[in-house]
Amino acid sequence: MSTAGQVIRCKAAVAWEAGKPLVIEEVDVAPPQKHEVRLKILFTSLCHTDVYFWEAKGQTPLFPRIFGHEAGGIVESVGEGVTDLQPGDHVLPVFTGECQQCRHCKSSESNMCELLRINTDRGVMISDGQTRFSKDGKPIYHFVGTSTFSEYTVAHSGCVTKIDPQAPLDKVCVLSCGISTGLGATLNVAKPTRGSTVAIFGLGAVGLAAAEGARLAGASRIIGIDLNPSRFNDAKKFGVTEFVNPKDHDKPVQEVIAEMTDGGADRSVECTGNVNAMISAFECVHDGWGVAVLVGVPNKDDAFKTHPMNLLNERTLKGTFFGNYKPKTDLPSVVAKYMNKELELEKFITHQVPFSEINKAFDIMLKGEGLRCMITMGH
Repeated sequence: MSTAGQVIRCKAAVAWEAGKPLVIEEVDVAPPQKHEVRLKILFTSLCHTDVYFWEAKGQTPLFPRIFGHEAGGIVESVGEGVTDLQPGDHVLPVFTGECQQCRHCKSSESNMCELLRINTDRGVMISDGQTRFSKDGKPIYHFVGTSTFSEYTVAHSGCVTKIDPQAPLDKVCVLSCGISTGLGATLNVAKPTRGSTVAIFGLGAVGLAAAEGARLAGASRIIGIDLNPSRFNDAKKFGVTEFVNPKDHDKPVQEVIAEMTDGGADRSVECTGNVNAMISAFECVHDGWGVAVLVGVPNKDDAFKTHPMNLLNERTLKGTFFGNYKPKTDLPSVVAKYMNKELELEKFITHQVPFSEINKAFDIMLKGEGLRCMITMGH
């Protein structure tokens, strides 16, 4: 029985208002329109960004909404004009996209597609300004173009990456956001050389993915900096060799790292979003060749302050978005790294819950426990 071209009624976890538990509802999912695909989501995981916008403390609240953006699934049907995807393809939906036409997509240096780059305020599809989700005829808004907390969802085809059908979706789905962000920040932007020293600020999922990148690059010392010492033991699995808790020292952490490393780390990756950690991450790298990469998202009023001599002394400060990976072009090669046993993903998945217990995943993250909670959709 083909469902192509028809409305599909399925279960979705709807956020009706900010900070209130999600409710599993029967929703209607409209067919994909031009340049869109409808996906059957098999696995989704919870990322801190979902929690942040669900709490809606710092941005325009938009409800009711279906959150979720780290996921793996199978194409159910495609809309007009979609040529690179077909029903049955195994895919990762991604919160940013690749139209393959704009200046950014045509540049080898950028992955910030003009058409499809992340937009957290938009709750509708680009093509017609409408939602594909509804309940009792009333619209339910989308989130970052993915809305994976639903058994079926509709996304722009430029935000959907076709991957190796042999790859287990319950593992590689974590590559659609946080893990690729941290991994790519190290491998594509910091680019540490074999035998070098890398400092990682923040040992959550993204920071540990950055550490994993440093491990893959052959760094000899990976220094983890975090205010929560309970994270230190687990971080060893990701290649972290030494730990610094800034609270244990009465001088700035950049000075502590400079002393540990004979003048500074070769590379640093900042994954907390705390502006003081960003400044420390930059000031802790060695003069002459040090490179610091900022990954964490700051508060809107933050300002980065450092003495210009820190730059004149040949330190480099860089930023990155989604690890500088182009979603459609580059993610298949990251999946391949997992398939050929270079990259380990199992250790990032610390909890599992069925879709009916999705609120448990929120509780786990709010308590700061674990890294990724895998949510299995009901079949």
